[in-house]
Amino acid sequence: MNAILETGAAGFLARYEALLGRLPGDSTLRAAAADAFRTLGLPGATRGRRAEAWKYTTLQPLGGMSFGSSGPPPAIALPNAAARLVFAGGAFRADLSTSVPGFARFADQPEFGELSWPDRDPMVALNTMLAEDGAVLTIPNDRDAGIVFLVHAGIDGTSAHPRHMIRLGRGARLTLMELFEGEGCYVHNPVSEIHVADGAVLTHVRMQTESTAAFHLATIYAAIAEGGTYDSFTLNIGGRITRTEVHTVLDGAGAVAHLNGAQLLTGSQHADFTSVVRHAAPKGTSRQTVKNVLAGQSRGVFQGRIEVARGAQGTDGYQMNRALLLSPDAEIDTKPELEIFADDVKCSHGATVGELDPEQLFYLRSRGIPDSEARAILVRAFLAEALDPVTNDTARGLLEDAVARWWEGQA
Repeated sequence: MNAILETGAAGFLARYEALLGRLPGDSTLRAAAADAFRTLGLPGATRGRRAEAWKYTTLQPLGGMSFGSSGPPPAIALPNAAARLVFAGGAFRADLSTSVPGFARFADQPEFGELSWPDRDPMVALNTMLAEDGAVLTIPNDRDAGIVFLVHAGIDGTSAHPRHMIRLGRGARLTLMELFEGEGCYVHNPVSEIHVADGAVLTHVRMQTESTAAFHLATIYAAIAEGGTYDSFTLNIGGRITRTEVHTVLDGAGAVAHLNGAQLLTGSQHADFTSVVRHAAPKGTSRQTVKNVLAGQSRGVFQGRIEVARGAQGTDGYQMNRALLLSPDAEIDTKPELEIFADDVKCSHGATVGELDPEQLFYLRSRGIPDSEARAILVRAFLAEALDPVTNDTARGLLEDAVARWWEGQA
């Protein structure tokens, strides 16, 4: 495909017009998404338009940038895994992937799903009108699919809009390990729709170590049926501007959702973790702990909302955001919310902001531990609660290695 230059919202729309007739899937849906994107534009990049959901994050830097639709393939660090699916610049790389049962390409089997809201969310609208490839992964009833790696590599000077559909049948199990990396300046705008059937368990671990010049803008929709579990963890380390937006609905009685994460930022990085957990059925449980470690002039954002419908009696929801500021120039914006229409519920939320405890530092230093190592010990202890829910040894090891490399870069 020839490169198509893009400049801001108008450039993305020009790319859509150039690709008309060649994009897979429902052309009517794509046209409606394009109309919505014309109206919504890039958040913060259009004067006079302000969306509350994007109150703390602006994509104004994207407004004057140009991106192509293709470029030279990047170097990709592949996991040594029996089951892996690799996408570079949003396109499937069969030569780097392995055979994974239940996998199909979005390009061959386009599925947009029914959970997303392209009419309300500009980045979902952008993805809906430009998605060309992605992973469609179906796990049959009662099948334990083990661990599957979904690897994404960004390409300098390009924008990618992969569309993923993950379905787990009744009683199925899957650990999905998503890795995001890349080189140079690019846009990565994936949208994922996830369905967890009765009694199924999905462990979804996302490790984002994109280029620090890149824009990572991910939206995830998950629906959990009766007795199902969606257990997710996101680690954001890379990216110039990062936004992880998760919409989860507990559709069946006894459904469980864990939305945990950590954001480790330095320099002038900006990372936004936004979540909406909707309890639509009785006796659902949700847990969310998101931690931020902020150095330099970085800025972290947490927006978390728990919604409890009128009939969702017996709901148990918990939400906590904690931030550790390693620099006087670092900043955190936090906005936890509860909206409850049932009367038999147990819901709580909270937020804390602080710095390394000087007394704890003094204690460690007084026992001969160097300052940098003492700080590392306290940072790792701060992050331990967020990482503890990740029980898969492979996933936990990759996350801990990434955290250790990040800290070494601060020394």
